[in-house]
Amino acid sequence: MNLKSAILGLAVGDALGVPVEFMSREALQKNPVKILQEFGTHKQPKGTWSDDSTMTFCLMEMLAEGYDLQELGNHFVNWYRAAYWTPHGVVFDMGNTTRQAIRQLELGEVPPQDAGGKDIQSNGNGSLMRILPLIFYTKDLPIEERWQITSDVSALTHGHFIACFACFIYLEYARLLLQGKNALEAYQEVIVLVNDFAQTKDFPKEHLEVFDRILSASTPLYQLSRKAINSGGYVIDSLEASFWCLLNHHNYSETVLAAVNLGRDTDTTGAITGGLAGILYGEEGIPMTWVAYLARFNDIINLIDRLQIKL
Repeated sequence: MNLKSAILGLAVGDALGVPVEFMSREALQKNPVKILQEFGTHKQPKGTWSDDSTMTFCLMEMLAEGYDLQELGNHFVNWYRAAYWTPHGVVFDMGNTTRQAIRQLELGEVPPQDAGGKDIQSNGNGSLMRILPLIFYTKDLPIEERWQITSDVSALTHGHFIACFACFIYLEYARLLLQGKNALEAYQEVIVLVNDFAQTKDFPKEHLEVFDRILSASTPLYQLSRKAINSGGYVIDSLEASFWCLLNHHNYSETVLAAVNLGRDTDTTGAITGGLAGILYGEEGIPMTWVAYLARFNDIINLIDRLQIKL
């Protein structure tokens, strides 16, 4: 079941990154993550996932109940105020752009898709990290609808074109993986598909240019050196890092550990990469010793089952 492998892949990648979040690449080169760890940056038990998975689960809850942006906004507010869908009943990690957007959602003075920041500074990876379940809802829709829905769901917290388009590219890549394409085939196809789609739209040229390393067929992203790949909170860095890890490694464990060991925003790079790697390598590719440690494992499986029935 692709949904199950995607979500478990994402949550495991997140949990691998939580203990070493904010650590430098240099520090992780000396002492790389090889297994699930505990404590560390956020002093959490082994198998603890972060806001990346929490917000992913909120999106899944909404989709399981029926597509409703207002309800998704309510879930985010419930997380912020009442620790909804947290691993241990405590909110320990939340980005500033997301926090500001949730306060807008709580006020309820604008439509949910207008709550997220639309300025150039609002291009962190906070919508990319939670967007993956949406592809299971949109995958059979026309591309125009896929773009609109993806943009709307991103915009609850991150409404600038760059953040929305990064989510769109990520989901289009996931969609090709769901069709059975391998990592390279899917990447080559997504370049053509997204470039062709962009030519039909009046997207801002200066904002499209930031995707050049991802969408250029002449200088493939995967041929860049590890040193050239950034791993901070900027949405472009996260998207590039996830594709680079997927295209340069050959199983789930290698791919996700490579993502986490890039350093800095380790939980989010791990989650974004892990979700795609979960689709690519299947549930059997994810080490059960890692899956078994996930906080609230039974609740996660129950949510996956409920959404699967709805889909």
